[in-house]
Amino acid sequence: MTQTERLTFLINYLQSENNELKAIDIPAQDAARKRLLRSLMNIRPPREVSKEFLEVQDAYLQEECTEKGIISLSDIPLARPGIYLWQGDITRLSVDAIVNAANSTMLGCFIPCHGCIDNAIHSAAGVELRLECSRIMEEKHSTEEKHSMEEKHSAEKQITEEPTGKAKITKAYNLPCRYVLHTVGPIIHGAVTEKDRNLLSDCYRSCLELAAAYRLKSIAFCCISTGEFHFPNEKAAEIAIQTVQDYQKENQNSLEVVFNVFKDSDYKIYKQLLG
Repeated sequence: MTQTERLTFLINYLQSENNELKAIDIPAQDAARKRLLRSLMNIRPPREVSKEFLEVQDAYLQEECTEKGIISLSDIPLARPGIYLWQGDITRLSVDAIVNAANSTMLGCFIPCHGCIDNAIHSAAGVELRLECSRIMEEKHSTEEKHSMEEKHSAEKQITEEPTGKAKITKAYNLPCRYVLHTVGPIIHGAVTEKDRNLLSDCYRSCLELAAAYRLKSIAFCCISTGEFHFPNEKAAEIAIQTVQDYQKENQNSLEVVFNVFKDSDYKIYKQLLG
């Protein structure tokens, strides 16, 4: 099956799941068809999918990944001992884990082709990533519901959101990394508070601790909370670097950290702060 045939198969499958989507015409241009497939994947709820779909999807996404080009740690120059700085698409990084700036539902971005990193990571990984995230949240909900019933307040405690500053780990599926660490950063409304700064630091530390618990050797951080969550970029970078350096000094382990940036402005900030 060619890449074009895979693309058509995947679109047809996703359309067949929903009658409202069947009326959408498949574009003739390859770029438009790729955008349609990504949109259909983005809006798809976390439900089971056929083995055939996964086989075709995996072959398609892995070839797309190869075409983009895979970046390993050895391709990135050191900025400081144990710290690297790289500008580009985080879904190209072949490290032990990349960090996803998730939203509190932990299910990925449902807005078709949205520009956030959550959308990019889920789109490149495939539909199984949302399925695994959904299972994690269902287990979390079941645990909380059990505790709330024990406390006889089950009607008042239906928490299904991931708290800010924590981290969860999933497989990476069709990404070149091994795992994805998902963390929810603070959302800024107005001036940045001390609590906001501490919560952002918690995001980085939680990911580092989770990576260490899984005995990972390398982790790539995105610029957590600086996009849709409006944390000022320079303050966020200062917190990120300080938290990582403090952790590395405290633990004296071999965990290597990549600060991954996408925008020129963020690269300039990190470059200056890292000297």
